[in-house]
Amino acid sequence: MNVSENNKIRLGIARCLLGEKVRYDGAHKLDRYLRDVLGPYVEWVPVCPEMECGMGVPREAVRLVGEIENPRLLGRNSGEDWTERMQEWGRKKLALLEKENLCGYIFKHGSPSNAMGRMKVFHEDGRIFYSGTGIWARMVMDHFPDLPCEDDGRLHDNGIRENFINRIFTFKRWRDNVSESFSAAKLVDFHTRHKMLIMAHNEAVYRRMGKLVASAGSADPVAISGEYSALLFKALIYRPTVKKHVNVLTHALGHFKKDISADEKQEMLELIDRFHKQLIPLIVPITMLNHYVRKYDKEYLQQQFYLNPYPAELMLRNHV
Repeated sequence: MNVSENNKIRLGIARCLLGEKVRYDGAHKLDRYLRDVLGPYVEWVPVCPEMECGMGVPREAVRLVGEIENPRLLGRNSGEDWTERMQEWGRKKLALLEKENLCGYIFKHGSPSNAMGRMKVFHEDGRIFYSGTGIWARMVMDHFPDLPCEDDGRLHDNGIRENFINRIFTFKRWRDNVSESFSAAKLVDFHTRHKMLIMAHNEAVYRRMGKLVASAGSADPVAISGEYSALLFKALIYRPTVKKHVNVLTHALGHFKKDISADEKQEMLELIDRFHKQLIPLIVPITMLNHYVRKYDKEYLQQQFYLNPYPAELMLRNHV
């Protein structure tokens, strides 16, 4: 899968994760996977909320203080309140980001402005909660509710990483192929190509989406586009499990029942079983399935993004 320079996925990201020395202590938090492995396929839109709202580098560290749902952003030693200044800057920044056509956002774990979750909040009665969200991260997620978001800490988990990258590539395809020039025919084509991928995430939502697509020809285009996209991104939030993948792989194998030999079928079933027992990674049965798709010229399966959802060079299915 080739990604041209002018068609790269645009992702918001905490500046420090790209190696910029913008943290409170003048350091960075370079993530080499994001920069060197994912980087060639995306165009970064770097943001440092603390620096951009007026804090210097280096600067006093800040922390979240108050109620979990609405904490204040205060200097750790001085108690200086940065909440309104960050929110005022944030509202202007969000207006600018609306023009960037973002397909996702990567936050910085452990940052009182940038943490997607699991952030310390110091209550005024002395209690410490560990379920807070950074001021800026909350603003972004509230403003772009369908936008795929993760933080660098969670992305060290292979399953979460694979799911996030799958979501951003799907988001890009949806935006490019359907959402900006919607038609019933485009929706049917998009859904057809993503059927197996959606099934691997949530089969119940997939069935609802199928009923919606069936009514596309007679429904209001704007309404059905919005309803479909909401269901699509709801489905993709659910991570595929081994059991779900086995179900989809077995379903795909059924398309060859009139073509493959008994030995080929048995070989594929053995690979699916070994994957089910977690003896081999997902890439092994997927590679064999792609071989049969090409050998027997299965046009329907050739169109399925489940078999090639993102560039193979990312090697994500080698580890899930």
